[in-house]
Amino acid sequence: MKKLAIPALLSLILAACSSTGPTDTAAQVEDRSSGTGVATVTADSAAGSGIAALTDPNNILSKRSVFFDFDSYVIQPEAKPLIEAHARFLVQNPQMKMLIQGNTDERGSREYNLALGQKRADVVKQALLLLGAREAQIESVSLGEEKPRCDAPTEACFAENRRGDMLYSGEF
Repeated sequence: MKKLAIPALLSLILAACSSTGPTDTAAQVEDRSSGTGVATVTADSAAGSGIAALTDPNNILSKRSVFFDFDSYVIQPEAKPLIEAHARFLVQNPQMKMLIQGNTDERGSREYNLALGQKRADVVKQALLLLGAREAQIESVSLGEEKPRCDAPTEACFAENRRGDMLYSGEF
């Protein structure tokens, strides 16, 4: 079932992003600070080490984690806008590089968690590639359970640790 879900989800993402009309040279990102409008990220704003859009808490690009269900590496529908925004950013900024770190909660053996973390990182990478990012821009690695965000033995805490983190050049 899981083997069929990933290709189906990736096909759905790819189909939703296909376009027959002209494309802009700047990625359009929803500006959530005012409730309306669109913030524009351009290649010019990506110059230098302080990339404003990536650190602006009101910009979707500042969100860097894709969360997963227990024992799963299927991208959830609510992560689609986040992945699409980062893919557009990578397409428009070919000089940028990204590292995706796959993480798991503490349950499971070390070997199992490393394998699951890699699958999570790889599925995020695959989605970005299907949306136009280049292979040379993205690297995926597994951290397994080694970089928890939360240490409490609760389900809410475990959920915070089941993620794929997207880091850009200069952040890793």
